[in-house]
Amino acid sequence: MPADDARGHTEPTVRDAISAPDSQGRPRRVTRRFPLFTKDTARPEGGGRAAPGDAPAPARQWPLLVVLSTVALGLLLTALDAFRVGTLLIGAALLAGAVIRWALPSVGMLAVRSRFTDIATYGILGLAIVLLAMMVQPKPWLQIPFLKDFLHFTLAK
Repeated sequence: MPADDARGHTEPTVRDAISAPDSQGRPRRVTRRFPLFTKDTARPEGGGRAAPGDAPAPARQWPLLVVLSTVALGLLLTALDAFRVGTLLIGAALLAGAVIRWALPSVGMLAVRSRFTDIATYGILGLAIVLLAMMVQPKPWLQIPFLKDFLHFTLAK
């Protein structure tokens, strides 16, 4: 509601910095720019529901459930003494999370940070876990020649 000053001029009420009028009294145009001071944390890009709002909760969060259930299966296999297969499954789940985050516009709670950061984090960690699972002893599936020399050089007495 406008307030009157001593001269009888009305001053518009300002709700926030974005809706404040400019110097000529015209309302500012609506922008997508963040305000100077924020009062809350913005939802990550792509953090909307992955399914319509009337769908049951598990269906709305299916990307996160796919990744978490695959990781849980990998942990179970690791606990049941299938270490290499279990850790490969965990790394594959993280790589799948990176692909899902890249391919879909809305992934629900799988979106934690910006799209780039999520893809980089899931991808790098997933790749590292897969590579380490393939190099685990005994009988590694993957051998990197310079790694043995590097370890001998750094751990030599």
